[in-house]
Amino acid sequence: MTNVSPEKNILVAPLNWGLGHATRCIPIIRALEENGFTPILASDGDALELLRKEFSHLKLLELPSYDIEYPEDGKNFRWKMLKSIPGMMQAIAAEKKTIKKWVKEFDLIGIISDNRPGILNKKVHSVFITHQLNVLTGKTTLISSKLHQKIIDKYDECWVPDFEDKPNLSGKLGHLKKPHPKVRYIGPLSRFEMSDVAKKYDLMVLLSGPEPQRGMLEDYLRKSINQFNGKVVFIRGVVENKQEIVVEKNVTYYNFMTSAELEKTLNESEMVLCRSGYTTIMDLVKLGKKAFFIPTPGQYEQQYLAKKLKKEGIFPSTEQGEFKIGDLTAVDCSLGFPRRENNIHWKNLFCLFAKK
Repeated sequence: MTNVSPEKNILVAPLNWGLGHATRCIPIIRALEENGFTPILASDGDALELLRKEFSHLKLLELPSYDIEYPEDGKNFRWKMLKSIPGMMQAIAAEKKTIKKWVKEFDLIGIISDNRPGILNKKVHSVFITHQLNVLTGKTTLISSKLHQKIIDKYDECWVPDFEDKPNLSGKLGHLKKPHPKVRYIGPLSRFEMSDVAKKYDLMVLLSGPEPQRGMLEDYLRKSINQFNGKVVFIRGVVENKQEIVVEKNVTYYNFMTSAELEKTLNESEMVLCRSGYTTIMDLVKLGKKAFFIPTPGQYEQQYLAKKLKKEGIFPSTEQGEFKIGDLTAVDCSLGFPRRENNIHWKNLFCLFAKK
């Protein structure tokens, strides 16, 4: 573990909802270490396992699971989420008790929560990370957005990983009509860096997100991916103890990759086929990649982002049940996101934790 004084301990706790929340915390964790802080990491499930693989030298703690069940039929998403609320409230209450204990036990001076509402404490400066100032839930969008904004109000600051002005990535998700005093736009977060390397793959399939939809898309794509005329690398997005590699004709399958492996393979790939998750979008923009999106059925956020970016001519997309391999030709006509300077001023952000 990094040898710094205990009073510089910062808890970083991402939500376990797919892997996006955990992966976008990776650059924050790295920056904390570079600036003399000691990150202590906390999550559950696959998100915790991913952090364990990336930061085995740091202390890792397990949090209660929200036990959010994702429906097989996307039309039932809102009702499935409503059924999950009692369990989520219990987990959030348990989190608050746990954090109260950890603040003393680990002498925390700061907390960074990525979409975990129970991760905060009045005795230390607490930050909430989200790209959803507005939470899209169909007919209940107004209610869900107001509730989420009330959560943000409880924190000292809310960091939005996006550009404040246009062009931006999150659109109405991350931008309110009236400025919020606690919101700070820190710029898109990505654990990756662009590199000029020879292209090895014509297509990268990159899967992520909660089950059963991740597995359903994998099954759907496996039936047709061999029809693609070119070399394919297929990352299943299943975090397991051991990496598995299987080659079938023109496709090389991996169950998962570490950050370093993913960065290298993304740079070696001509285009990417993936979900329209926000963290994935930030990674693609950072690497200057062209991509085709298949949003998760019923997930309003991904559907909105896919439609927004398609309308702007940046990334083409289609619904899951309608996708055909031939649709990938639309990538050739897409513009990609315009290059923008994005230097995150970590020292300025971390000044919050130096305040008494």
